[in-house]
Parts: sequence; structure tokens; C-alpha cells
Amino acid sequence: MSTYSRPVQLLLCGLLLLTLAIAVLNTLVPLWLAHENMPTWQVGMIGSSYFTGNLLGTVIAGKMIKRLGFNRCYYLASLIFAVGCVGLGLMMGFWSWMSMRFVAGVGCAMIWVVVESALMCSGTSRNRGRLLAAYMMVYYVGTVLGQVMVSKLPTDLMSVLPWVTGLVLAAILPLLFTRILHQQDAHQEPARVWPMFRLRQARLGVNGCIISGIVLGSLYGLMPLYLNHQGVSDAGIGFWMAVMVSAGIVGQWPIGRLADKFGRLLVLRVQVFVVIMGCMAMLGNASMAPALFILGAAGFTLYPVAMAWACEKVEQHQLVAMNQALLLSYTIGSLLGPTLTAMLMQNYSDNLLFVMIASVSFVYLLMLLRKAGHHPTPVAHA
Repeated sequence: MSTYSRPVQLLLCGLLLLTLAIAVLNTLVPLWLAHENMPTWQVGMIGSSYFTGNLLGTVIAGKMIKRLGFNRCYYLASLIFAVGCVGLGLMMGFWSWMSMRFVAGVGCAMIWVVVESALMCSGTSRNRGRLLAAYMMVYYVGTVLGQVMVSKLPTDLMSVLPWVTGLVLAAILPLLFTRILHQQDAHQEPARVWPMFRLRQARLGVNGCIISGIVLGSLYGLMPLYLNHQGVSDAGIGFWMAVMVSAGIVGQWPIGRLADKFGRLLVLRVQVFVVIMGCMAMLGNASMAPALFILGAAGFTLYPVAMAWACEKVEQHQLVAMNQALLLSYTIGSLLGPTLTAMLMQNYSDNLLFVMIASVSFVYLLMLLRKAGHHPTPVAHA
């Protein structure tokens, strides 16, 4: 059976359309709020409400998949996200936008759990790496294209919302032409999420997803605001965000291969060290292009390596639960990161964005340095 089967291809096509919409909104929402002269802490809170929605969506997605199956859960998640998009145009205000970003966050998290779990369940221990690499490539390509659209198209609220909502609804169409089966052995009960956090052998993967959430949540939610305060135009912000995410795309395949060849522990150590170096470069007023490139190349590849670490430690019937646990860990980091960082930026300096990212990365590096030996052989089978 081909690795990239028809259901996988159509699933990734739908993900690409959804990612375009997510990327555009994640960049423009902080800018729309800045144009309304909202204080930095409110911008951070609205960003955190999105990640709070991610938290809820991640928790409920497993039960929804069990009851509705992958396809119908995907349709429902897309509709929830569309409601969150439309709601932004109904009323401009702190509480209303917090509510709508929360709703959008629920839909997005459900989509991610559905897509990641479907890919993991349709793969085997021999091709899950390729499936995960394809998933991350599509996700980041969609993110970059979204930033390019921000830099080329009008960015006012009512010009953007109609076509973004249209993209979300169009993402439903590919899955109308295929069915993704949830393979489950009859003698095995579906695994629960919370025991996944207690698996000692997967702990570094879980911790890595938390750190990745803090890093990427802060970069996605507050980097546009940082650049805006530096006097960069909306088009320029879209360009620099695209540079950063493009670095993540470029890094996917080589870092994945290096992890397979030299072990994920060594690669994670190098990645985290490079993230710290990228933050130091930004704080040292180095050239923005290479600094953002190395920050993106290392930061945007942390999640798949940490995720692969943990998923290889569980059985086939535990993959959906482990995927939920990892996405939940990532979401917790994404929730805490922008909230705390925005408050530090508000009270002290915008440079605290990079100080915060470097600090949490250093803590994770210390955890990785304590771990000796190589990553064990995978035990998740076909």
C-alpha cells in the first residue's frame, strides 16, 4: 500500500486550505487589535483565548473521533472554525473577540487532532516519519503562503474575512470524496489520554511539545506586534513572518533525516541550542534575515521531532491518545507563552519576547543534557 494514499492526499489538500486561513488570521488579528489601540496585555489575552480554545478542542477531539469517525469530526471542526471567523466581523471589542478566537481555537485543535491521528493510524512504524514530514511540510507551506497573501492583499478586516471563511468551508470539499477509516483492534480498548502523560519513556517528548508551544505561541502571537512596534509595515511583517516559517520548511527534511541517523536526543539538543543562539542574535541587533532564519529553522522543527519521540513509545491503539496528549502539551505551552510574555513586554521591553524564548529553551536543554544514551527502537507497530 502506498504511503501517500488517496485519503492521505485529500486530507493534506484540506489541511493546506485550512492552514492558509489559520496563518492569515494569526498574523492579522494582533495587527487589527494594535490598529484599534488595544494595550499589549489585551492583545496577549486574546491570543491566549485562541490557545485556550485549542486546549478544549484537544481534550474533546478523541471522544468526537470515536463517536463520529474521522470524516464527520473533520467536517464539524471546520464548521466551528468558520463560525469563529465570521464572528470577528460582527463586533469589535475585547470580550467579543476573546470569545470568537476561543471558538476558532476549538475548531483548529479538533482539525489538528483529526489530521495527525488519521495520518498516524493510516501509517506503520516504517512510514510514519514520512507521513509526519509531509504533514509538517504542508502545514508550513500553507503558513508561508498565508504570510505572502498578507503581504500582497488588502489587510483590512472586512476585506479579509469573506475569503478566509470561504477557504475554511472549501477545505471540507476534499474529504467529501474519500473516507478515512479508524482502524482499531477488536480486543483492544481505546487508550485514555491522561495515562500518556505518565509514560516515563515519553516524558522528554511531552516536555518538548510544551516548550515548542511556548516558543511558537510567542512567535506567532507576539512577533507581529514586536515588528509593528519596530516600525515595520503590515506588508513587511508578512514578509518577515514568511522568512521565519520558510526556514522551518527548509529544515524539516534534513532535520528529520539527521534525527533518524544520529538519534533524536542529539538533534533536539542542537535544535534547542540554535534557538537560544537565534534569540541572542535578535537581542544583539544582528541582521534580521539570518537571525529569523536560524530561529525559524530550529524552532519550527522542535514539535515534529519531540512528537516522533513520544509516538514511537506507544502501541498502535494508543496513537490517538498519545497524539491528544502531545497536542495538549503543545497547547498548554502555547497558552502560557503569549500570556506571560505579553505581560513582560508590556511592563518592561519588547526584547523580553526573545529573553523568554531563550530562557525556556535553556531549561529544556538542561533536561536533554541529563538524558544519556540513544533513543530506543520504536515499539508502535502497524
